[in-house]
Amino acid sequence: MNQLVTILIDGITYASWLFIVALGLTLVFGVLKILNIAHGSFYAVGAYAAASFVGWFGTMQFAPSWSLVAMLLAAVAVAVLVAPLCERALLRPFYGRDEVLLVLVTYALFLILEDVTKLVWGVNPYYVTDPYALFGNVEVGAQSYVGYDFMLVAVAVVVGVAVWWGLNRTRQGKLVLAVIHSEEVASSMGVNVSKVYMLAFGVGIFLAALGGALTAPMISVQPGVSVGVIIVSFAVVIIGGLGSIPGAAIGALIVGLARSLAVHTAPVAELFSVYIVMAVVLMFRPQGLFQRIQARKI
Repeated sequence: MNQLVTILIDGITYASWLFIVALGLTLVFGVLKILNIAHGSFYAVGAYAAASFVGWFGTMQFAPSWSLVAMLLAAVAVAVLVAPLCERALLRPFYGRDEVLLVLVTYALFLILEDVTKLVWGVNPYYVTDPYALFGNVEVGAQSYVGYDFMLVAVAVVVGVAVWWGLNRTRQGKLVLAVIHSEEVASSMGVNVSKVYMLAFGVGIFLAALGGALTAPMISVQPGVSVGVIIVSFAVVIIGGLGSIPGAAIGALIVGLARSLAVHTAPVAELFSVYIVMAVVLMFRPQGLFQRIQARKI
């Protein structure tokens, strides 16, 4: 029984930050129709920025609780500084071109950002310890868990609800949904599609950076963290359905539980568990679990 509880808690914890990252990826695809290979690099930049911001707050003698504010500010800074530059300078000239070309552009951006992070932060690992100790330990049965993990789950729920509310209950969100359903019709109705693209890309980058910032206290931030994240994030959105927000949530939960089950019962299968689940889902649902219904072409 204790092992089952441990598997569930570890799987949900892993799924929580993965959902935040995958949510940004699926939002960018849903609006811009771009498979953003560089999404994992924005996650890494967010993690590095969080490490720097938390360290700076520490040198300024702020209370440890301010490290959470530092992580949020790091994600905002990455979105504000990086998103406009990447969207306007690199992606916008290629809108309307072949999808493969856009994938190559984002792959080139991934390679650039990998080198930029090494130039800015070096190759030595960074450790962010202050936020991880803020919430103490939580006793669940006979097991003790880090309270930060439960906070991360709560943040993922808040982020998911906030994105859903923003898309479905605000005017700007309705414009984004209009562009998702039909870019041409939205443009003919006077919607500034370029502005919507910029907004969606900025939010997507913020979510990737936020995921990196929140996981920085749980990992060693070092070169290469972006590669594994982008692979698993793609698995999540493929399982859930490209462009589907509910699919990102269900896909993250499936991947998190599958990985946790493999870690605790068959560690040698951890690397393959995600791909096995993805293959099984695609056998029965080639378009993913929550793929949007496509309009029939005549």
